[in-house]
Amino acid sequence: MAGRARAATSPPASPPPGKQFAEVVVVRHGETSWNATRTIQGQMDPELNDTGRRQALVVARRLSREAKPAAVYSSDLKRAAETAQTIATACGVSSLVLDPALRERHMGDLHGLAFDDAVRRNPEIFSSYSRTQEIPVT
Repeated sequence: MAGRARAATSPPASPPPGKQFAEVVVVRHGETSWNATRTIQGQMDPELNDTGRRQALVVARRLSREAKPAAVYSSDLKRAAETAQTIATACGVSSLVLDPALRERHMGDLHGLAFDDAVRRNPEIFSSYSRTQEIPVT
């Protein structure tokens, strides 16, 4: 949610009769206090902050009008689970699956460090990382 991906202006056309497809919608969790301070959280478990709760509600309302999900899958970490629960509730989805296999990557000794401090301590880890990279949208 914190990143800015451009959204399509209209939903995709319906498939031809007899053709089935699955649409997968990926949503990042809402903001936490750690996101706001650029602290690396990895698999640490901070909750959404007020901004993150508002973000989750905004995306949940949009998905309830557009996506009509059959199920919602999420990491079991609080920030992701609360975002997923908000979406599931708004969309009337009873199938909410919280799976530890969907957790963010483990960041080892970087957990709890401010991003800039982590870069200074371990520049080789971040040499190919760019905060300006965009996720392609079709």
